[in-house]
Amino acid sequence: MPKTRTRPAATTLAAGFAATLGTAALADTPSLITVVTAENPQAQLMAMVLTTQAVEQGESVHMLLCGPGGDIALTDAPESATTAQPPRDMSPQGMLQMLIGRGVTVEVCAIYLPGLGADATALIDGVGVAQPPAMAAAMLGEDSRIWSF
Repeated sequence: MPKTRTRPAATTLAAGFAATLGTAALADTPSLITVVTAENPQAQLMAMVLTTQAVEQGESVHMLLCGPGGDIALTDAPESATTAQPPRDMSPQGMLQMLIGRGVTVEVCAIYLPGLGADATALIDGVGVAQPPAMAAAMLGEDSRIWSF
């Protein structure tokens, strides 16, 4: 007998967030949320590679960058985020910019910039700051999948 997945508390919470955000937030719920917190540039790049593959396979993607993962989105990013890696000579930030160009929503965690003592001007074009209620609603979406690197 298949197990039934019930999430009454999560469903109630998501509905509450959706009501707060309006119906547009529900319509824009991504099917995949990629969360990048890894400091390792190879893990960061693999997150970008797999997310690119998901986009190419038709997934609607939202990317959340937190902690060291947020460093990829800085205009003054660490060298590890901008250095090309084998086998395709791509960098985490270069692939991130490619994903932004393909319509992926990319945001840093709400506490990332304050933790640096910076504001949104420190971010590359196309990267925003996540709003916790909207991000939680997206993550709680009935059809949402979360990849974490």
